[in-house]
Amino acid sequence: MKHLTMIALLCGLALQSIAQTVLSPEEKKVGWKLLFNGRDLKGWHAYGGGQPGSAWVIDQGAIKLNVPERAGNKAKNGGDIVIDEEITGDFELKAEWKVSKFANSGLFFFVKEAPQYKNMHDTGLELQVIDDKIYEGSPENTHRASDFFGVANARLRESNPQGEWNSIHFIMRKGKLTVLQNGFTVQEHDLNSPEWKEKIAKSGLAKAPIGKGNYNGRIGLQDWGSTVWYRNIKLRKM
Repeated sequence: MKHLTMIALLCGLALQSIAQTVLSPEEKKVGWKLLFNGRDLKGWHAYGGGQPGSAWVIDQGAIKLNVPERAGNKAKNGGDIVIDEEITGDFELKAEWKVSKFANSGLFFFVKEAPQYKNMHDTGLELQVIDDKIYEGSPENTHRASDFFGVANARLRESNPQGEWNSIHFIMRKGKLTVLQNGFTVQEHDLNSPEWKEKIAKSGLAKAPIGKGNYNGRIGLQDWGSTVWYRNIKLRKM
């Protein structure tokens, strides 16, 4: 009986993983495509080129950055990863993430790979992925979950605690940028507005392509030396 129970549990986990990485007929009809197949890192590479580091593993249908050992602020044999395809024009992206205790990472957009950009965070716009307990009791900053790191605060603090999944829906359409986290609208920006341009000019991205109004590039996942998971990553071009 114990063996049957274990088999049933494993089958249930396998089916759950598959469910997270399969598009519904309705999603396919409107143009959604998976950026992660739930089995391997096909379609992804290390930022700057090459295979993803071995610290990036597949765990029950999720991309996991496994960090038993750090090398500075990175996982040993880790590093940032990006999708192979460069995205141009309007699009929307959906993904889910969760973090370990006090973990810190980021979901990046508009990433450019070029010799002058040594780090992914020198070029891409980072949507913060983090355990907010790191900043518990600290003054407000742009480093909490669903903030655009160093650029703009989320209007609401609606992240689930470490160990629980959070959903992200990122929409880039007609010069407008909208982000929903767990069903709540947390970011809304007009990319052509003086307010947004001023935010970028005052940030560390002033010399990045988006500082010049170039909003094309890759999606990236950050290695900042702590264990995180990403799953159900899908994109729809508009």
